[in-house]
Amino acid sequence: MADFAYPSFGYRPPPGGPGSTEACRVAIVGGGPVGLSAALDLARQGIACVLLDEEDSVSVGSRAICYAKRTLEIWDRLGVGVRMLAKGVTWQLGKVFHGGEQRYSFDLLPESGHQFPAFINLQQYYAELYLVEAARAQPLIELRWKHRVADITPEHASGNDPVRLTVETPEGEYTLLADYVLAADGARSTLRRRLGLDFKGQVFEDRFLIADVKMKANFPVERWFWFDPPFHGGGSALLHSQPDDVWRIDLQLGWQADPEAERQPERVIPRLKAMLGESTQFELEWVSIYTFQCRRLERFRHGRVIFIGDSAHQVSPFGARGANSGVQDADNLAWKLAHVLRDEAPDALLDTYDSERSAAADENILNSTRSTDFISPKGATAKAMRDAVLELAADYPFARRLVNSGRLSLPSTYRDTPLSTPDRDAFSAGPPPGAPAVDAPVGAGDADWLLRRCGSGFTLLAFGPESGPGPELPAALRQRITVVTLPATGLAARRYGAAPGSAYLLRPDQHVAARWHRPSSQDISMAYKRALAWTA
Repeated sequence: MADFAYPSFGYRPPPGGPGSTEACRVAIVGGGPVGLSAALDLARQGIACVLLDEEDSVSVGSRAICYAKRTLEIWDRLGVGVRMLAKGVTWQLGKVFHGGEQRYSFDLLPESGHQFPAFINLQQYYAELYLVEAARAQPLIELRWKHRVADITPEHASGNDPVRLTVETPEGEYTLLADYVLAADGARSTLRRRLGLDFKGQVFEDRFLIADVKMKANFPVERWFWFDPPFHGGGSALLHSQPDDVWRIDLQLGWQADPEAERQPERVIPRLKAMLGESTQFELEWVSIYTFQCRRLERFRHGRVIFIGDSAHQVSPFGARGANSGVQDADNLAWKLAHVLRDEAPDALLDTYDSERSAAADENILNSTRSTDFISPKGATAKAMRDAVLELAADYPFARRLVNSGRLSLPSTYRDTPLSTPDRDAFSAGPPPGAPAVDAPVGAGDADWLLRRCGSGFTLLAFGPESGPGPELPAALRQRITVVTLPATGLAARRYGAAPGSAYLLRPDQHVAARWHRPSSQDISMAYKRALAWTA
């Protein structure tokens, strides 16, 4: 079996014991990567929270394994990115096969000068453990294991009163009153069900097998995807490397497959031997059957209850959009909620979580749906067209752009957000308003990465001579905006299209709020207020 030993975090009763009623500022329901990331981000913003989970350990099985560069940058800000990178398997090369022939390969991060790679593969149980250990070190986070949220009082969700949660423990029930509730309780969300909310979208009629096997193998650390492979005719297959000599294998089974029968070892092992070879020695570690689902809530915010991660939206696993988009939900929400709770922003700022992340979910669902349609073509004509594209991809670059084995996760740009100040000046390069900031080396030490120099609040990147004066901040904002002075030459300046005097205002989630070539104090003040929804 794998090297991982599942921990037991243990149960602690609520401070007042069963039958008590207590209050908190923020309750987070769900202790997966999304809920834990939200808790850490809130603590970083100085906001206390209580995290409730019905289990007392990490997730069983590898589950989400592909974590994208942007997610690693977020986790680095939360103190766990380097640890994830050190344990994870780094990869950036993918190969696509049709039948037994390779059609082409692709490089997800062909340029150098980035702290984090395009992707790492890391079992979800490791990611959760590292996040839990970081949360334990935060005095503003209270982790409550074996505390199951059984009910929510719907009429309090959208009013001015605290949200009332009924929490079950091994010793009995108690009541928790929260100013805000973050629902990170997954695809089968109790809170979503109790509030009578439904997903809208599509469930695709296909089934897939996930198998984690432990074996010594000489395969390169790459993403291999097969259409109609000789070892699994008529379906698709995916192979990924994980730490501890664990390999993830996905096999398309078809809609008629019996989920209970197909997860049995006597059915799984022959399929794996056909793929890996009869003589290959391996141990079957974890098996799951899933269907493609591309669905989401119509709205992510319901008054004082806000849905993040799989409780808000679901996509197919091809493309690694589930966990990555969920962590980016938490990244988008935490700073906004903190500013509202500190009375530094109006309630309207929370509505922009819904508008920004709903658009991101739509983008992910669109890409996921297109992947599903290509992987599982409906009808003989669609399959013939797909196979023709795969044949052409061996020789023609235009055809490679049409191949879709899962468009891999990229961070969303909030193009239509009211929080961004539109460009006044022309830029030859650089992230536009609404886009995530781009990292770059800005020195020789481990801390000398651009994103690592950003503060926990707003940051102004000021390009100019190190010894020269930067943009003048309004007096009222000097304690609220961190100024990072960067040279107007070099890689960072080129990536930002910067000249001497250029500046970028970054939100606390490191998305660009505004950019100028020579901003005035008033420019910065107005962009700051707009980014907090005071003038949006």
